[in-house]
Amino acid sequence: MDNLPEFKRILIKLSGEALMGNQGFGITPEMIHYVAEEVAKVARLNVEISIVVGGGNIFRGVAGSSAGMDRSSADNMGMLATVINSLALCDALEKRDVPTRVQSAIRMDQIAEPFIRRKAIRHLEKGRVVIFAAGTGNPYFTTDTAAVLRAHEIRAQILFKATQVDGVYDKDPVVHEDAVMFDALSYMRVIEKQLHVMDMTAISLAMEHDLPLQVFDLHKADNIRRAVMGEDVGTRIYNK
Repeated sequence: MDNLPEFKRILIKLSGEALMGNQGFGITPEMIHYVAEEVAKVARLNVEISIVVGGGNIFRGVAGSSAGMDRSSADNMGMLATVINSLALCDALEKRDVPTRVQSAIRMDQIAEPFIRRKAIRHLEKGRVVIFAAGTGNPYFTTDTAAVLRAHEIRAQILFKATQVDGVYDKDPVVHEDAVMFDALSYMRVIEKQLHVMDMTAISLAMEHDLPLQVFDLHKADNIRRAVMGEDVGTRIYNK
């Protein structure tokens, strides 16, 4: 049937900045509720959903490192910031009657489950949203890389990167009025052109494991649902 979702199991990558709205820092209640409602729309389609949230709205490890902080310490703080975002999103989803579990790559048993791949898959099979917090649990790796890693581990069919722009452009559309958005791209072309989609570790890992990636604007209502239904939203990146 045409009204069935194209994908059964997905991973959504959200930037931490997506949760701060216009306030420039932290979590805006209106934005966390908006994101939760967008995810809830997809959950009602009986799609198995996992999520990775960044922590840039609270603390960014690279920024801390550039200010003179030890990179490992800065990245550990960044990973803890993702836990805060994950707990906030979990609460907002549960208020919409969407059963949700947070699994952390850093053990903190009083507030989140430890990441266990088989348990995460079981949660998904039971219709629970699983939010993967604390990145990979290791410094020097971004949450983009964590998203690709978790997507591969749970055998997600596609990774959706819901971001601040409506797709991937050949150059910065904010600076260049003649920037052109791609409907589709190969991973190799992303690497060759050094397009800023994800960091190169994440891109290489996705390419190696043949994981499709779709980049689109989180702020356009219904975009996540439309992408799940297989509509042309944003830019699709895959091996071709």
